[in-house]
Amino acid sequence: MGTNLPGGWTPYSTTISADAKKVFDSVIKGLIGVKYSPLAVATQVVSGTNYRFFCNAQGGYPGALNDAVIIQIYQPLQGEVHITSIKKVD
Repeated sequence: MGTNLPGGWTPYSTTISADAKKVFDSVIKGLIGVKYSPLAVATQVVSGTNYRFFCNAQGGYPGALNDAVIIQIYQPLQGEVHITSIKKVD
């Protein structure tokens, strides 16, 4: 039962590869107001790759509280890597 189904998500891993970190950094660099620190990643191979990064989000102002968020990023086979969602974890 440990195998992944085609199109299914991998389990989250706290080992974030250099390639996954590069994808994350490429789309986060343009965001201001919040600092996102990835803690774990899961991937899904589609026509390209979906990434789900479990992150710590810290507001960029004094006394800001931290939140846990899931940032989903899509890396198409051709074209620009982009964020598809940022959702707070309840």
